[in-house]
Amino acid sequence: MHLALNADSGEIIAHVMTDQDAGDASQVEPLLDQIDAQIGQFTADGAYDGNPTYDAVVKHSTDAAVVIPPRANAVERPDTEPPTQRDQHITAINTDGRMKWQTATGYGKRSLVEAAIGRYKSIIGGRLRARTFGAQQTEVAIGCAVLNRMLACAHPKSIRRTGTTS
Repeated sequence: MHLALNADSGEIIAHVMTDQDAGDASQVEPLLDQIDAQIGQFTADGAYDGNPTYDAVVKHSTDAAVVIPPRANAVERPDTEPPTQRDQHITAINTDGRMKWQTATGYGKRSLVEAAIGRYKSIIGGRLRARTFGAQQTEVAIGCAVLNRMLACAHPKSIRRTGTTS
């Protein structure tokens, strides 16, 4: 199960159910295809590091910040001018260290996806009940919709009242 979350609301805005042979990075475009609005930041773990992910995100949302930790042995590409976002991340990590880079880029928001998956497993269940792949995809879609509905109920919309109260 691959999820895209709105980091501000915690809402699952896209999901893809694949078999175990599908790589994480190969699911970026299918996830982005489900999102109609422009995104401000795409944050993912190191499994998504690579030009295909950066290209897919920029193709979807030209001004999106892509925050993916480069591999430990990553090097800047000297032939790119101006430097790519990935090259800027590599430079920042080499200069200030990975922890400062995480703080500066807001990489910690990635933990919200892990929390959403944990929420899915604890509320919906840790395994699928459907037997066919198509039915499993439907089961995941229903589970995501249920979680979003529950999340909406748990976040009250408060309005500050002006004036006196009786």
